[in-house]
Parts: sequence; structure tokens; C-alpha cells
Amino acid sequence: MTDRAASEKSPNIDAANITPDTEMRGVMGMLPSGLRPYAALARFDRPIGWWLLYWPCVWGLALAGGLPEHWPLLLWFLLGAIAMRSAGCVYNDIVDRDLDAKVERTRSRPLASGAVSLKAAWGWLLLLCVVGLIVWFQINMTAKLVALGSLALVAAYPFMKRITWWPQAWLGLVFSWGALVGWAAIEARVPVAGLLLYAGAIFWVIGYDTIYALQDREDDALVGIKSSALRMGNHVRGGVALLYAIALALWCAAIWQVRPQPAALLALLPMALHLLWQVATLKPDNGDDALAKFRSNRFAGLLAAAGFFVVGAAG
Repeated sequence: MTDRAASEKSPNIDAANITPDTEMRGVMGMLPSGLRPYAALARFDRPIGWWLLYWPCVWGLALAGGLPEHWPLLLWFLLGAIAMRSAGCVYNDIVDRDLDAKVERTRSRPLASGAVSLKAAWGWLLLLCVVGLIVWFQINMTAKLVALGSLALVAAYPFMKRITWWPQAWLGLVFSWGALVGWAAIEARVPVAGLLLYAGAIFWVIGYDTIYALQDREDDALVGIKSSALRMGNHVRGGVALLYAIALALWCAAIWQVRPQPAALLALLPMALHLLWQVATLKPDNGDDALAKFRSNRFAGLLAAAGFFVVGAAG
């Protein structure tokens, strides 16, 4: 999902040559050789995806006032984020396996290269979904129904980069869904504040995934993969700034629904400053800088979580 470009840069499975941008090279190297293809298929070596899926869940819990009373949900949602993000990556590679096999930079993916069979990949996907199902049983019925609403979005995502210049927008719909589930898990409903929180998260996701897509603009253009980074052209910095500004405005509106006091909006100041730093220092033509800025959103999510917790606890 958000690991699209990284996963397409020759994810060799040998311990001596593991995916170049892995964040867990040592762990991947210690795995038995037979397990490495499955770990790579599920992107276990790139935990940034877990965090980016997890933070909106935490935001929903926090702004709804569910923390710290319902703290066990933090652990359940983390497990769910790991399992379902991994399942999404496996599903994405299943859908793209034929295309990947025809392109030089993607043919070494576990499925495209034959390191994992299609049947084994479906089995691995099923196992990850079972873990997600266990988490699903830990939340109330309203949250269960809200969670099920994301399945159609998840299923359609791999096809978006073939038909629209804005697959990042669809990813935003998917990766932000946890905000709705988190809120429903506390209040058994999703009020206006929850919808505003979700909407803001969508624009945040589009912004950071546009930064991520900067790494692959040239290759994407050659093979016909569409992205917001390509669509924005030379206006990426301004486009991301606008997306982040809309996200912050929507989050402020969500906070105002919970606690209509100007001082409450200050809870988002650390997040706002971090996003400003991302935009101000972004180097659109530097892939390493784009990857670093993208990964910094793990910390940005934590800053937002702290702000929403303060507001939710006092609301």
C-alpha cells in the first residue's frame, strides 16, 4: 500500500541482499530462509505501514474520550493494524503479480519471482485475515459494522493506480478508516466530530503518500502507473502544503465539536509545526529525502495522538 515504491525496488530475499530500504535488516537476516519471502510479502521489514494505519485508530479512541479507560483497545488495534496492513500488501501483490513479472524493477517480488506460489500467498493472506478477525471480535457491534465497511475499499485499492491519477486519495479512504472504528468502539456511534477526524486523516494520507510517490516518479511514468506526485508535477510542495492545511483545518473542526474553546486547538500545534517542517524542507527530486519525510509521519501521528488525547480527556 503505502510501501508501493519501496516494495518495487528489488526486494531480494537473501540475507546478504535484503530490500535496500528495509527498516529491519537484522531481523530479516535472522529469519530462516524459507520464511523470508513471506515476511517480505507481508512487508514485515517495513513497520512504517503499521504505524500509519494504526494512528487514526488511536486518534478515534483518544478524541472520543476513551483513553486511558479503554487502554486495552490500543493493543488490540495495534495487532489489527499489523495484521490487516500485511494482508493488504499480500493482496496487492496477488493482484499485481502478472504486471510485476513483466517489469524489471518489480519482477523480484516474492510472487512475481516465484519465491512464493500463488496458492501459498492466498493461504498466507487467509492466516493474516484470521488474526484480524480475532481483533474484530474484541470491539462492540457498531464498531464491527463500521470495520466491515472498509472491505470494499481495500479490495478496490490495487486497481486505482491503473484508472486514476489519485490512487493516494483512495488510500486515504482506506488508511484513515480506523478513526471511524476507534470512535465507534468507544461511543457505539460516529458523530460529526468523528467524521471530521476521518476526513482530516484522508488529506493527511494523500499528502504523505504523495511524498512517498516522489521516489518513483520516473519509473511510474515509464510503466504507466498513475500517482498524485506525477499529477502535481512541479507543484508537489504546494500541493502537499495544501493537503496538510486542509487536514489541520478539519481536525480543528473536529476538536471544536468536542471542546469549543480556542485553547483546545493549541493541542494540534506540535503536529502543525511538524507538517510545516516536512513541506519547508522537502526535496522533491531527492528520493532519500522523500523516504525520510514520509517515514517521519510515524512521529507526526504520535504528536496528533497526544493532542487528541489531551482534548478528549478534558472534553
